[in-house]
Amino acid sequence: MKLFLFASLLVLSGCSFSMPGKSFRGDLPALTPSQEELAKKLEDDVRELSVGHGERNIFHLEGLRASEDYIIKRLQGSGYEVKFQEYETNGTLVRNIEVEIPGEARASEIFLIGAHYDGVKGSPAANDNGSGVAATLALAEAMKGQRYPRTIRFVFFVNEEPPFFWTEDMGSLRYARRSKERGENIVAMWSLETLGFYAEEEGSQDYPAILSLFYPSKGNFIGFVGMSSARDLVKCSLRRFREQVSFPSEGAALPWIIPHVGSSDHWSFWKVGFPAVMVSDTAMYRYHYYHTTEDLPKQLNYPAFSRVVLGLIPVAQDLARIDSVNTCEITEHY
Repeated sequence: MKLFLFASLLVLSGCSFSMPGKSFRGDLPALTPSQEELAKKLEDDVRELSVGHGERNIFHLEGLRASEDYIIKRLQGSGYEVKFQEYETNGTLVRNIEVEIPGEARASEIFLIGAHYDGVKGSPAANDNGSGVAATLALAEAMKGQRYPRTIRFVFFVNEEPPFFWTEDMGSLRYARRSKERGENIVAMWSLETLGFYAEEEGSQDYPAILSLFYPSKGNFIGFVGMSSARDLVKCSLRRFREQVSFPSEGAALPWIIPHVGSSDHWSFWKVGFPAVMVSDTAMYRYHYYHTTEDLPKQLNYPAFSRVVLGLIPVAQDLARIDSVNTCEITEHY
């Protein structure tokens, strides 16, 4: 009875557990050549960002600068004009890195895909967040050269990790506030965060509070998570993923007070009123190497990671074309 009452309170407090479609179940299909190729590219990016550059934050500035240069060169190699938002933290110049694909019929509407490129002190940060950076680079490369009604913006944020997390020096909060001040219309934001670890063992997945009543015990899925106000974006993103991708997936829209629901850059956009979702392997609820010296490239499952990233591409394209996240329907075809 206590469990039932607590679950009821979660629902009444704004939790959304009912999601469209069904998660993929059963054996995964054989990897396609495209998935195999992407798996290798993702591994190369993660390896370069982590063990190649070492620690990357303002306390290990050489690694942070090396990561900046790597991201810039990769984006320029895909044909983008790179821009920056620069500011000072503790007397050190830091910057967010951005590129965009201008929209057409609804160019003032922005779909933003972002990932933080800094790592926590004391960790090579392969999964958190080398994987998110690698995924964002892959999406930026795949989506370049196509036409969309909305503007698509890719942003690589600095200073997500402590001691800057949820402070005025958090890169994504600086960016979100600037967007608000400029009157930009960000209709959807994805934060790609810690994406590369998947496990098939029973009991490999943990959850905050009592959420295990609603979700599977195997850590083999990709999650779409947002605060309660972003439930439409969570549902639309998950619906499109489940319609097109043969990979397990789960979603939830939850009050921000539930532990770690706001533990990424989507929090910053929610904070200023933009709808935002974190796409993640659930990080510390599955990944035992989270924020440790053992967050290394060898821990990641690159075939599963490539399935997820290649699956996110058509979903991102849909979000650049849908009429609104409320309807999740497309009437303009390009």
